[in-house]
Amino acid sequence: MITHKHGLSIGLQRVDKEFYLYLKAIGKLTHEDYQIITPMLDKALKEIKEPKIKALFDCSELEGWEIKAAWDDLKLGLKHGNEFDKIAIITNKSWLEIGAKISSWFISGEIKTFKAEKEALSWLNK
Repeated sequence: MITHKHGLSIGLQRVDKEFYLYLKAIGKLTHEDYQIITPMLDKALKEIKEPKIKALFDCSELEGWEIKAAWDDLKLGLKHGNEFDKIAIITNKSWLEIGAKISSWFISGEIKTFKAEKEALSWLNK
């Protein structure tokens, strides 16, 4: 039996004195994944007054989205886009680099892609 691991995990990560919202996407994301993660993210961000969040998004194992999940991702970006200061995306896929440029139209903070976590964290700390 073949299993396909997929999903989106979310947490806080501390590097030196800085805290980051840490997200890791694995496999092909589904609408059901967003039904679970969206309320958790909404609740966490609701508690922060005047958020200016720095996020580290590891997409190194992301394979893509189902159509409905891509729509969910866009809605989530539109809802919370003004709450981010910087988003560093770790990826080696050119289609995600293009997606990051498109996402920057909907998010007030800076978005940049990186091949390695060390480079991403260095940029987030600037």
